[in-house]
Amino acid sequence: MAGEKQRSLFDDDPLPESPAARSPRAEPVAPAAVAAETHTLAARLPANVHLGTSSWSFPGWTGLVYAPRHGKPESEQRLARGGLAAYAQHPLFGSVSLDRTFYAPLLASEYAAYAAAVPDDFRFVVKAPAAVTDPFKRLGGSGLVSSENPTFLDAATAAAVCVSPAVAGLGAKLGAVVFQFPPLGRSLLADVPQLVARLVAFVAALPRPCSDDLPHGPALALEIRDPALVCEALAAGLLDRGAMPCLAAHARMPPIEAQAGVWRIDRFPLPSPLVVRWNLHAGKEYEGAKQEYFPFDRIVEEDLETRDSLARLVRTQARSGRTVLVTINNKAEGSAPWSVRRLAEAIADGS
Repeated sequence: MAGEKQRSLFDDDPLPESPAARSPRAEPVAPAAVAAETHTLAARLPANVHLGTSSWSFPGWTGLVYAPRHGKPESEQRLARGGLAAYAQHPLFGSVSLDRTFYAPLLASEYAAYAAAVPDDFRFVVKAPAAVTDPFKRLGGSGLVSSENPTFLDAATAAAVCVSPAVAGLGAKLGAVVFQFPPLGRSLLADVPQLVARLVAFVAALPRPCSDDLPHGPALALEIRDPALVCEALAAGLLDRGAMPCLAAHARMPPIEAQAGVWRIDRFPLPSPLVVRWNLHAGKEYEGAKQEYFPFDRIVEEDLETRDSLARLVRTQARSGRTVLVTINNKAEGSAPWSVRRLAEAIADGS
């Protein structure tokens, strides 16, 4: 039922409770005070550009996004349960990546609780579960393979546990469903054309439930972590089936502008959005960056190349009338809220 801790499809550890589990009498999470210049910066961004972060439950963001509670940072648990409404009051945050959905499915009612916490022009990027994007089942958070995954590239499972409930619960606030594929391994990559065909067939089989809020159905995007799959064949297959590539700024992947060039983003018709996820600083491993950058309250290592490339791409696509969704991880530069601000400045100053 809504509000209960759920087990993932791979029987991993349960995730934090959803907003539906929050007691109505609980003291709400308060937003941090925001300077007038930040509101001015937000007003300079194109209305069709939605910037945000990957999740929101970081106590280190106290003073940046959240006000302290009784002189102390909010707990991670309280932020996970009740921080979204405060997050969404920040003028630079028009989007967020729902990363918990990668590990465990949500009910439509849980998505609806998230939608109720944010303004009408806010957009969610929903990560589809690893249960359909990982060729292997893994043990807990270790990443160790336990067995092959029988629901890998299973469109019916993807529809049932992610696409349909996200559409029903989020409605017009659903920006895109992103299918993030991990590195797929030597066996699958030994025959790239065959793998591309399987990915395209998966997208073709995905249902596109429509509604009054989403007359064209949900936007679907594929995010890959294997450079060999940044190819014309996959781009053409996605184009033919009404899906988009999700650009991934990640240590494993080519630079953002190189990806955009191969994918030829301009040929994808409106209303397909541009979806970008700035995940990990070049040359870093995820766990190492997490330890080095914690508690995520400041920029530790700037990535000016990625930032400038993103700013140029966002400006170009926004001018074409395309909705742009950019979400940033703390592991990109050290603090996702600061990275959002610096990117917003680069976008606005170059316009």
